[in-house]
Amino acid sequence: MKLAAIDIGSNAIRLQVTTTIRTKGQLNFKKLEYVRFPLRLGQDVFNTGSISPEKKAKFKKLMKAFKLLIDLYEVDDYMACATSAMRESKNGADIVKEVEEECKLKIRVIDGANEALLINNAISSFLDKKKNYLHIDVGGGSTELTIIKGGIKVISRSFKVGSVRRLEHHDSPVIWKNMKKWVIDQCAKYDSPITAVGTGGNINKLFELAMKQPGEKLGITKLKEVQKFVRNTSIEDRINELQLNPDRADVIVPASEIYIAVMDWAKAKNIIVPEVGLKDGIMQHLYIKNTSQEKIKFL
Repeated sequence: MKLAAIDIGSNAIRLQVTTTIRTKGQLNFKKLEYVRFPLRLGQDVFNTGSISPEKKAKFKKLMKAFKLLIDLYEVDDYMACATSAMRESKNGADIVKEVEEECKLKIRVIDGANEALLINNAISSFLDKKKNYLHIDVGGGSTELTIIKGGIKVISRSFKVGSVRRLEHHDSPVIWKNMKKWVIDQCAKYDSPITAVGTGGNINKLFELAMKQPGEKLGITKLKEVQKFVRNTSIEDRINELQLNPDRADVIVPASEIYIAVMDWAKAKNIIVPEVGLKDGIMQHLYIKNTSQEKIKFL
């Protein structure tokens, strides 16, 4: 079965096409195509409340290109999900409608709860069911936080704090205060230590810069060292020497501030980084939808 996922974020837009392979009872998602395009919708939305005509035109071209790829790969099913920037944009609903009419591509604008649910499903196989976790997903426009106990989601909440929003100075001190209180209150309910789980392109890059191997934990002390190193490196050197994408180079420090703050509040000494995201959660959702007799309860 071929599946395609489109993640329309606030900082970039991603398309992934995969084929599902089951061998020896193990289900694997083999990547056939992956495209990440740096279209920062959040910059417009968080500053003006709407997506500009220029970015709207580029977005529609991108969706046409993605639809062509989906058709060329002859996928069995696809899902396109838009998050913080599109759901907050005054003209977001109109753009979604135009894309469906002109490109024959359906976009679902999902709320923070469904966004967290999809990503949580993608990380479940990386967790020890005997431990407690705080899942931190930092996007361009929002941060989704989820407490996981025994492999099961206990509670989650979305906050309007993200890397692009912080870069543009549109993150409210009140929301930071509310997020801190929520984390402290929720984590106080558990006697055993909480381990952080990080998802998002920025934590993946920070993990790589810390020279950690897949499966290893990243300590908060080391994460702070990496943050200091990147902060003291110019944008130009981040791009040329650290090989960050230009649209990653300026948001990685604001993103790191969010991960570190949440870990400090939760008293989490380590963070694991499974290197999965919304697109992976969408893939799992599509697979279950197309193979299970049970009715999907979300989205």
